[in-house]
Amino acid sequence: MNSRFKALDLLSNRKKVTTAPLSCNVSEMFACNVYSEGTMKQYLAPKLYKKFKKIIDAGANLDRDLADHVAESMKTWALSKGVTHYAHWFQPLTGRTAEKHDSFFTLNSDGEAVEEFTGTELVQQEPDGSSFPGGGLRSTFEARGYTAWDPTSPAFILDVNNKKTLCIPTIFVTYGGQSLDYKLPLLKSQAFLERSAIDVCQLFDPAITKISVTLGWEQEFFLLDEALFNARQDLVMTGRTLLGRVAPKGQQLDDHYFGTIPERVYAYMTDLEQECYKLGIPLRTRHNEVAPCQYEFAPIYEDVNIAVDHNQLLMDIMERVAIRHKMRVLLHEKPYAGVNGSGKHNNWSLATNTGKNLLSPGKDPGSNLQFLTFFVNTIQAVSKYADILRASVTSASNDHRLGANEAPPAIISVFIGGALTKVLNEIEKGVNVTEDGVKKVLNLLSKIPNLELDNTDRNRTSPFAFTGNKFEIRMAGSTVNCAAPMTIMNMIVGKQLKEFFQDVQIFMANNMTQDQAILLVLKNYIHESKDIRFEGDGYSAEWRDEASRRGLGNYADTPRALEAYLAKETKALFVESGVLSEEELEAHYEVGLEEYALKLQIESRTMAEMCMNQILPVAIQYQNTLMENINALKGLDLGEESYSAQLSLVKEISICVNIIRTCAYQMKAERESAGKLKPRAKAFAYCDQVKPIMETLRNAADELEQLVDDEVWPLVKCRELLFLR
Repeated sequence: MNSRFKALDLLSNRKKVTTAPLSCNVSEMFACNVYSEGTMKQYLAPKLYKKFKKIIDAGANLDRDLADHVAESMKTWALSKGVTHYAHWFQPLTGRTAEKHDSFFTLNSDGEAVEEFTGTELVQQEPDGSSFPGGGLRSTFEARGYTAWDPTSPAFILDVNNKKTLCIPTIFVTYGGQSLDYKLPLLKSQAFLERSAIDVCQLFDPAITKISVTLGWEQEFFLLDEALFNARQDLVMTGRTLLGRVAPKGQQLDDHYFGTIPERVYAYMTDLEQECYKLGIPLRTRHNEVAPCQYEFAPIYEDVNIAVDHNQLLMDIMERVAIRHKMRVLLHEKPYAGVNGSGKHNNWSLATNTGKNLLSPGKDPGSNLQFLTFFVNTIQAVSKYADILRASVTSASNDHRLGANEAPPAIISVFIGGALTKVLNEIEKGVNVTEDGVKKVLNLLSKIPNLELDNTDRNRTSPFAFTGNKFEIRMAGSTVNCAAPMTIMNMIVGKQLKEFFQDVQIFMANNMTQDQAILLVLKNYIHESKDIRFEGDGYSAEWRDEASRRGLGNYADTPRALEAYLAKETKALFVESGVLSEEELEAHYEVGLEEYALKLQIESRTMAEMCMNQILPVAIQYQNTLMENINALKGLDLGEESYSAQLSLVKEISICVNIIRTCAYQMKAERESAGKLKPRAKAFAYCDQVKPIMETLRNAADELEQLVDDEVWPLVKCRELLFLR
């Protein structure tokens, strides 16, 4: 029995894994493993708590004495929960999280065993900085890197098989303080946006003194049984099926979307949710997605920094809990050909300390010029910097998804719906700088139905859509660190709001009222950003042609999308905002190129190995069986027509076998050539030379899957992978 049938046999005999019922209400267990404000109040003296809270809100640095007190309170709380170790938990440019564990245990001066955790250990650690992606910022022999505590994101206890570790969210930098992670640029972009947004907000309401970015992510993923996963070398190595014919039944009947959740999956989801609730991850929604075996989780919206941490933590927990249930999670954007890929929609908005969502028209749109200001400025920012936003979500895996099976295209456009399109069009063609012009716009706004009730339709083909009180970045892939597109959104909108404020001041200096100046500036922005707005079918060939006429970028692969980071204006923007220095930006760009080339290298080598070691031997063996049958029929002297079908099969198999062998050697030669090139040229070589050969090879292998006897085919087929039992 080959590995395929062993896996299927194990699956058919799989015992159900049940999950323990909830021991209490969600509200009772929520954030019980988080060093939350409630925990701080309990373990810190009132004066120290107030001082610490004030420092967090102001973004100031802790003094050594206060850090020692906070560390002691964390340790006392953690020990009471059975924790033995602590770790600085950070987000390097690998896209996932990292941690180095140290024990609270130490020996004092008398050689006695004690538990110790000081402010110094809380605030800073020194992990190896050379073994993480650095884009040339660190040489191999320059190993030192630093993690520094981010007190705005609460510490938490990670419980793995009843072994507990206190995890402290941190930033990760080089010895010289340069960014090696996603968190530090995100925090800097938040600060930049807040400075710009407060100036604009105070044109409308002087009471607004703080701006928060909110994020609600939607995590899509696939599940499959671990036996089937382990039987596929490509799934183990790359997270996707590199070979395999499209299953006859996929998502054509739309029978999986929002359907009944299978029992095994339901048990998994319930177990996962309990783990998330303990860590303060506010999961609220779960459902079947469009493709078979595809699902989604979505939380309540949070501050962007905490939301990013929670999503990174969720992906780790998803994989741990899946193993407990004898399953595997596929987070790859396109694990199967022919069905939906997985995205991670990022719902972005802005909130004020006065409790307002700046992207919500509110109950009285006719008086909400503030909404229109932030709405139009966001569109203008995307119009100016669409290519950077596209680059922030690019990857080798997301390249397979964008533009296919209901994923948005690689062309950035903005969807706002019919009602708001009408408002912007009317402002563009009809508003003047008189007081009547201002009143006309306010009257237009008053006619907008409550957008929080989804006045705008959803457009699955739009990569960037306004959905009532937020903008949804739909082109982000399921594996992306949300901090990447969020950093860009914060930075470009912050830059745009800064320009808006300056433009308004210029008009006001020329004896315009504030409202008149705001409306005139917005009118100009509406006209300038008009080309980025699109309400139609983003999948259509007509849109690609129209987008080209409008001058919109269409970067279908990662190496070309990343070129946006090389533009002079891009570098100036990163430097002006303080998000990344020019050197850091170039390093992040190089990391993106290296990751792309390495992923294609792994995929092409895995594909060639599977074809040469598994598929070709089986194809040739089956070909021999056919030849034996042909020779036997010849011996019966029944005429050529008695074995013509078998002979045709032999010829078809021979064609595919020769294509596969040729492609395998061609890929090897192209990889060797690419390996001699610098990062940029290497990435383009893999994209333009290796990737097309992989497609040819797959077509030949998939054709063999149809020709060769099912009883001897060595790979678990997509029709078997896609329907979890």
